[in-house]
Amino acid sequence: MGIFSWLLTPIIDRRIAQFQNGLMATHIAEVEHIYNQMRGWRHDYHNHMQKLKAHLHLKQYGDIDTYLTALADDLAQVDVIIKTGNVTVDAILNSKVSVARAKGINVNAKAIVPTKLNVAEIDLCVIIGNLLDNAVEACLRLTDPARRFIRVYIDILKGQLYISVSNARAGEVKRSGVSFLSTKEETGHGFGLMRIDRLADKYGGFVNRQAEEGVFATEVMLPL
Repeated sequence: MGIFSWLLTPIIDRRIAQFQNGLMATHIAEVEHIYNQMRGWRHDYHNHMQKLKAHLHLKQYGDIDTYLTALADDLAQVDVIIKTGNVTVDAILNSKVSVARAKGINVNAKAIVPTKLNVAEIDLCVIIGNLLDNAVEACLRLTDPARRFIRVYIDILKGQLYISVSNARAGEVKRSGVSFLSTKEETGHGFGLMRIDRLADKYGGFVNRQAEEGVFATEVMLPL
């Protein structure tokens, strides 16, 4: 068994590394999508101003009001949703929250994070990204869109970075002993859950998962 475990561990580590690389590529694409939207809006800023000036010159005040309302709605779609003070956390949270809301999921997020942490940026992205990816997938399994929700809370608690993500869920949660199993049909290996646990261990942290009626919640504590 010892030899088998010794041979199997590098294989699992490689699979997790591949999973992490794919996850980071997805995160980067999501962030780039948001900032491309923002750059596009800024590029059109001059045209918007010219349009408004033309309406103003012709005293078409009703058209100005209509145009400003449309601009406000357009800007709301690309505006920064969460400002924690930490660039890395802002990027990952805003990208994931934007994706969730685009899928019709009700998201409530509050985050306060120090500018500098002893947690590597890539590790923090993997933890938060996995938590929110799992939450989105769980919500999308609900047939009633009105029941889909995600709650995110990040703050400093008792000298630790506290990360809490809860979401709506459908059906029973799979377990193996006291551990929860991934329900992703495409892999079934639960690399995301495993990666979160390993990173928490890496920093001497703690992971707590709870499943209640219609809700799944995960808490991660990382010492500062």
